[in-house]
Amino acid sequence: MDGRARAPGAGTVLNALATGTGSAFAIAESTTASVTLDRDRDGVEGEIAEDPAADTALIERCVELTVERFGDGEGGSVRTESDVPMAAGLKSSSAAANATVLATLSALGVAGPADPTLALTDEIDRTEACRIGVEAARDVGVTVTGAFDDASASMLGGVTVTDNTADELLAREEREWAVLVWTPEKRAFTADADVERCERIASTADLVAEHALEGDFTRAMTVNGFAFSAALEFPTEPMLEALPEAAGVSLSGTGPSVTAVGERERLAEVRDTWETRQGRTWLTTTQTEGATIE
Repeated sequence: MDGRARAPGAGTVLNALATGTGSAFAIAESTTASVTLDRDRDGVEGEIAEDPAADTALIERCVELTVERFGDGEGGSVRTESDVPMAAGLKSSSAAANATVLATLSALGVAGPADPTLALTDEIDRTEACRIGVEAARDVGVTVTGAFDDASASMLGGVTVTDNTADELLAREEREWAVLVWTPEKRAFTADADVERCERIASTADLVAEHALEGDFTRAMTVNGFAFSAALEFPTEPMLEALPEAAGVSLSGTGPSVTAVGERERLAEVRDTWETRQGRTWLTTTQTEGATIE
C-alpha cells in the first residue's frame, strides 16, 4: 500500500499571530512525501531526507490521523524530501503535512489526483484533507495558530485568506508573480514566536486583512512585513532594499526569510542587492496548482 504526493511551500501575506486571520501564497518549491502502509505493522516511522536527526512527529501524526479516519489500523513508514528550507518561514511544516496526508490517502486508495474543482474524490476534498494536517500540527505543537492560512495556500495553491481560529477559508485567488526569496542562515521556529508582542499590533493586522480580502495582496504583505518585523525583532533593511522594485515584500511567517513579489526583471535587480547578504537568495514563482498526488 504505497502513496506519493507533493505540496508547495508558501510565503506570507498576513501573519495570523496577531488576530487569528492569516493569508499566504503558494510558491513553486515543494516537499514530496512517500508513504508505505501495512495492515500487519504497528506504529508509524518517519524520516526526513535532508536531516535524519530532525523531529518526525508531525509527519508521523499526519499518517496516524489519516489512517484513523480512512484506514483500518495500518502502520507503516513515511519519508519526506524537500526543496523548502526548514524553520525559515516558508511553510515547510505545512508542505510536509499536506504531502503526507495526500500520500497516505493515496496509499489507502481513498484519493487519486485532484480534479479542477479542487476535490480529491467524493469522499474528501482538499480543504478537508488540509484540516487533517492542521490538526496534526496542533497535536505535536509545531504551530501556535494552527497555520490553516499556510496549509490552505500549500494545499490549494494561489493566495488564500483564512480564519485560523475556525479553520475557515475566507477567500482564494490566483496571482502569477515572480517571487524573490532571501533566506539567512539563522533559523526561527514558529512555536517559539512571541505571541504577546504580535498581539500588540492587532489593529494593523486588521488593516492588512482588509487589504487582503479586497484582493490588494501586495499592499497587504508590505504593511504586514514592516509591522511583524518590528514585533518579532527582525531587521527591515531587506524590505527597504526591495522597494520600490517589488510590488510587495514581507517577512515570511515568523522569519527569518523575506519574500518579495512582482515582475521578474525588477526583482532580478533586487536579487543583486540581496545576494550581498549572507544566506541564500533565489528567484521562483507563485504556484496555483496546489498539492498533488503523484
